[in-house]
Amino acid sequence: MQNKTTIKTAAICLCATMITINVSAQEKNDSIDVNSKKTNEEGNRNVMLNASNANGPREISIGLPGGDVNVLENGLPVVFATNPHSVETHWRSDGSLSHVGLLKITETAITTGNIGYAVNSFSELGSEGFKGKVNYSTNHFGKQQFDININGNIGKDWFYSGSIYQNFDPGSTKMVFTPFQDKTSIYKAAITKKYNNNKGSLSVIYHYSNSNALSTASTAAPFIYVGDGSVEQIPGFSLGTSSYLPSNGELVYMDIKTGEIKKTTLNDASKNRGNEISLINTYKWNNGLEWKTMFKYDDALGSRIYQTPMSLEMKSVSDGYKLVNNDGSLSDYKGYVQSRMSCFNRGDIKDILLTSELSQKNSNNTWRIGINQWHYIVDYSSNTSMYDQTVEASPSRLTKDGTTFYYDFNKNASEYYKGNENKLAIYGNHEWNVTDKFDVYYGARVEYQRLKGENAAVYANDGTAVGRFPNYHLGATYNVNGMTGVIAAQPFEYNWINGAFTAALTYKFNNNFGLTGDFTYNSQHVKMESFSPAELPNTGRVIIPLAQGGFYYNNDWVSLTSLVSYISKSNNNSTLNLINPDDASEIKAAPLCYDIQTLGWTTDAVVKPFKNFDVHMRFTYQNPTYKKYETSVTFVNGKTQTIDVTGNTVTEIPKVLIEIDPSYYITEKLKLWASFRYFSKTYANIENAYFFNGRWETFGGLNWKVNKNLSLGTTVINFLNQTGASGSIAGAELTKKEDASLHNGKWMAGSYIRPFTVEFSANITF
Repeated sequence: MQNKTTIKTAAICLCATMITINVSAQEKNDSIDVNSKKTNEEGNRNVMLNASNANGPREISIGLPGGDVNVLENGLPVVFATNPHSVETHWRSDGSLSHVGLLKITETAITTGNIGYAVNSFSELGSEGFKGKVNYSTNHFGKQQFDININGNIGKDWFYSGSIYQNFDPGSTKMVFTPFQDKTSIYKAAITKKYNNNKGSLSVIYHYSNSNALSTASTAAPFIYVGDGSVEQIPGFSLGTSSYLPSNGELVYMDIKTGEIKKTTLNDASKNRGNEISLINTYKWNNGLEWKTMFKYDDALGSRIYQTPMSLEMKSVSDGYKLVNNDGSLSDYKGYVQSRMSCFNRGDIKDILLTSELSQKNSNNTWRIGINQWHYIVDYSSNTSMYDQTVEASPSRLTKDGTTFYYDFNKNASEYYKGNENKLAIYGNHEWNVTDKFDVYYGARVEYQRLKGENAAVYANDGTAVGRFPNYHLGATYNVNGMTGVIAAQPFEYNWINGAFTAALTYKFNNNFGLTGDFTYNSQHVKMESFSPAELPNTGRVIIPLAQGGFYYNNDWVSLTSLVSYISKSNNNSTLNLINPDDASEIKAAPLCYDIQTLGWTTDAVVKPFKNFDVHMRFTYQNPTYKKYETSVTFVNGKTQTIDVTGNTVTEIPKVLIEIDPSYYITEKLKLWASFRYFSKTYANIENAYFFNGRWETFGGLNWKVNKNLSLGTTVINFLNQTGASGSIAGAELTKKEDASLHNGKWMAGSYIRPFTVEFSANITF
C-alpha cells in the first residue's frame, strides 16, 4: 500500500520552513570521476543521505549484499569490525571533521583490503586564529541534535581543537520503555604541534563516545502481504511510526559463557562506549616527499540488540496463551501471536591500528607506498532467547504458564568467540600521466592475516556438529546420536596471505571524449566474526574480481560516463535460521557457503542546461545471482528440507537503480535541491517467492546562507510519503514460488521504509 502526498504539499512545506540543512558532503553531486585519480575520491553520491538510518552512511549497491560503506577517519577505520561496535555509535559526520569525502572502490581495495566505497574523513585539528562552528538540527518527531567545534592556536606553532556532539533522538516510533531510540554523546580534543618551519606536525587526539542505539531492534513491523508486491497496514498499526517492541522493554537471557540467567533492559543492553587516543604525524620535505603516520588505540564496549520476528500465526484459546493484565491477573488470549528471537550481541574490544605512508607528487606522476599494522582483540558473545507477543502497537508479552515469558535460551543463533585478529599489509600505487592523452593508474596490496582464538563450534566424536540446543552454554552437557560430552571452548588458529591488485586506464581522444576502464582483483579470507556460529566456516580463499569499462564525454553543459561492469564473490559464509513448516516453534540454524555474480551497466551524467541549475542522473542495471547456493536441514520430526537456489536473484538487491538529484540556486544565497532514488522490485526470500515492488526514496531541501556566519534551512525525507515494507520477510526462507500464493493476504513481519520526516537545522561559523 502506498500513501502519497502531492508534490504541491511537499513544496509548501519546503518553502514555509525557511530554516536550513547544514551544507556538507551529502549535498555534492554524484559523478564518476574518470579524469583525475589524484584525489582518490569521487563525487559523494549523497552518501550521508540515508533512508534507512538517520545517523550513519547509506548502503551503496555494487551488486553484492552487505553494501555498508566503510568509514575512515584520519586514514584509519573508525571501527575494525562493525559487529558489535557499529560505526554510528562512535562516529558522526559533524563539526569535528574538516573534510568528508568518498573513496573510490580501487582506493579502498588497496588501502584497506576491502571491496566497496569508503567514507574518507579527517579531524579538525585547528589553525591560526580563533574559529568555531555550531550545528543544530531537529525534526518533527522531537529529535534534538547539536555539535560544536572550537579551534585555534595557543602559542607559536601550537594549536588546539575541541568538539562536542549530542544527539537525543526518539526515532519515528514511540517506544514506551525509553524516550530515545538513539542517545549519543561524542567528545574530541586535539593538540597539534608544528615543527621544523611547518614542515612537520604532530597531533594527539582524544576521542570518547557513549551511545545507546536501538535502531537494530526497532526496525521491524507487521503488515499484510497482499501478494502483488505490495503490503497493507494491519488495523491499528502504522508502518514507520508505531513501535513493535514490547512495552516493558525487558530483556532476559542466558549468558552463554556461564549459564547464568540474567535480566536487563533493551536500553541498557544497547550500551556502546569508546575510549580512543590517536597520534598523527606528517612531514613534508622540500622535494615534495611526504610522510604520514597515523596510530590509534581504542578500548571499547560494543553492543547490538536484535529483536528478530520469526513466526506469526493466528492462535485460539485452546493453544493456551495467556495475557497478563494490569492488575497482574491472567486472561485467555486469542489472536495473532508473533514469536521473536532476541539476540543480545556484546563484546569487549581493543583496536590497535597503525598506518604509515610515504608519497611524492611530481609533474606527471604520483607514487605512494604504505603499511598497515592493524590488531583487533575481542571477547564476544551473542545470547539468544525466544518470547511471544501480541501483534499490535507497543505489544504485550504472552505466557503459557503465567510465569515463563522466555524460552529456548541460546537454542538458535547464539554465538561466542574470543581472541585476536592481526593484519599486516604493504601496499603501493602509481598514478602516471604517460602522455597528454593517456593516463595509467595501478596499485597492489599484500596482506598477512592471522587469527587466533576460541569459539563454541563443538563436534561429537564421529564428527557430527553438536549445534545449539535449549540452555546451551559453555559447560553444558550435550547428547548427539547417543554420544554425550561437555560444551567447551574450541581453539582455532589460521595464517593466510591475502592480496589485491588494481589497474585503471584512460585514453583521451580529445578534450571531450575518451575511453576508460579499470580492474580490481581482491583475495580475502574470513574474519574473526565468521567463527561465531555453531559450525566452523569455510576457510577457503574469497575471490572478488571487479571489472568495468566504457566511455566518457564532457562539454560545457554535460559530463557523461557510461560503464559496463562485472563483479563476483566466492565463498560467502552465512547462516540461515529456518522455521520448521510443520512446527513454527522449531528453528534450526543452517550454515552454508555460496558464490554471487553480477553483471551491470551504469550511465552517469551531470547536466547544466541553464544558469544556476544542474541535475545529476544515474541509471544502473544489474543482475545479481546466487551461485552454488545449496544446503539442507533436518528437523526434530525427521523431516529434511533441502535448499537449492542457484541462479536465483540475490535477495534485497534491486536490478534497476535510478538516482536524480536536481539543484537550483533561486538567488546567490538560496538553494533548492532534491534527491530521488528508485529501487526496482526486490525479492524478500532466497527462493524468490516473495517480492516487494519498486519504491522511491526521496529527499528535498532549501538552503539559505543568511550571511557569512549563518546558514538556515530545511530537509524533507520521504516527501512522497511512501509507506511499505522492505528487506526480507521473517521466517519465509523455505517458501517456494509455487506455494507463495497460499500466503497472499496473510499477516507477516519485516522491515519498513523510513517515514515522512521534516528536519530543520542551523549552522553558525565564527
